[in-house]
Amino acid sequence: MKHQLNIIIGSTRPGRAGPVFAEWLERFAREHGKFEPVLTDIDTFKLPVLDEPHHPRLGNYQNDHTKAWSKAIDAADAFVFVAPEYNYFVAPAIVNAIDYLSREWKYKAAAIFSYGGVSGGLRAAQALKPLLTSVGVMPISEGVALPMYQKLLDVNGAFNASEQVQGGAKTMLDELLRWSEALKPMRAA
Repeated sequence: MKHQLNIIIGSTRPGRAGPVFAEWLERFAREHGKFEPVLTDIDTFKLPVLDEPHHPRLGNYQNDHTKAWSKAIDAADAFVFVAPEYNYFVAPAIVNAIDYLSREWKYKAAAIFSYGGVSGGLRAAQALKPLLTSVGVMPISEGVALPMYQKLLDVNGAFNASEQVQGGAKTMLDELLRWSEALKPMRAA
């Protein structure tokens, strides 16, 4: 049985580019053939700033949006965060979405597909890694970074990945699978 890969779209702002990259990555991961990719758009869960009365470690969720988010994250074996860089940092929607849960994240591997200006979102990617480790996620070093991402979209807003991006995505998915397989016994315990 293939590992479920949740491709998390981290931006919720109007006009965002994240879905374009996530949809490309979903197709690429499906062709890669080693994961069952699932697009997971934070925006569709309509998570307000953390509004649960109990600490996430208790799993005593009161709100339907939290219960739905919990179910989506719990089903995953691994993640790729499609992460923009905002003000040299992670998109606030990603931070908020991670903070909502606890046990659902544990013993799963994650990669980061970042995009931004000159840094390609690498500052956001690096800032995200300590947050992921604090909830028990193993962030891998392999990832994809898209600098000046607007120039990578055609006139219709479509993303046509270069050979270099495709190679990086393959390496990222291969390594993510190794980690997901290695962590599987811990998830089962």
